Amino acid sequence: MSTKDKLVERFKSLPSDFTFDELKSVMAHLGFKEMNLGATSGSRTGFMRGTLMIKMHKPHPGKIVGKKALKGILNILKQKKIWED
Repeated sequence: MSTKDKLVERFKSLPSDFTFDELKSVMAHLGFKEMNLGATSGSRTGFMRGTLMIKMHKPHPGKIVGKKALKGILNILKQKKIWED
């Protein structure tokens, strides 16, 4: 199993210490590109793959992504059949 695959498995387990940099890596592995949502977007960001856009706020002041945000992204990925369990 590759390092990226291990990171995807870690993401699926919804850990409480998952960083935004790890999330960006997982999303890139799944074919998504990070998009800033305009010049005045502040902490708003999104991940885009084809026509699918997943919007979220970057975590601050720390770098840990909230469990609720991870769960929301995971649910979207499952609904859109990006991966199956």
